[in-house]
Amino acid sequence: MPTTETIERFIKRVEEGAHAEACEEFYTEDSSMQENQGPPRIGRSSHVANERKVLARAKSVESRCIRPVFVADNKVVIRWIFRFEWLDGTVTEMEELAYQRWEGEQIAEETFFYDPAQRVPRKPTA
Repeated sequence: MPTTETIERFIKRVEEGAHAEACEEFYTEDSSMQENQGPPRIGRSSHVANERKVLARAKSVESRCIRPVFVADNKVVIRWIFRFEWLDGTVTEMEELAYQRWEGEQIAEETFFYDPAQRVPRKPTA
């Protein structure tokens, strides 16, 4: 079960924009990450590579945790809001729930739940 301090450090890293680094620091080596009910990505290195790939397409990313964070034993649920400004000038705004299973102080399994329609980039509003 993760400590409150560990969960808060994880959230802080993501809110700082250190997405790939958060994967390196807080996920088990053989962790799984799944988007909605799609096939999971397995392994910390695949999570880091995926984050770097997404971030390479972005001019900026804003990440914000919406509280409260729900914790029960080794399960944690975090509500996130993300805003991606892409290199082509479009934006993507997403709200998602991250359902995590922790092993001690690291995330072993994570599933994201969100409306896939949010992933479609759009022109920014004035």
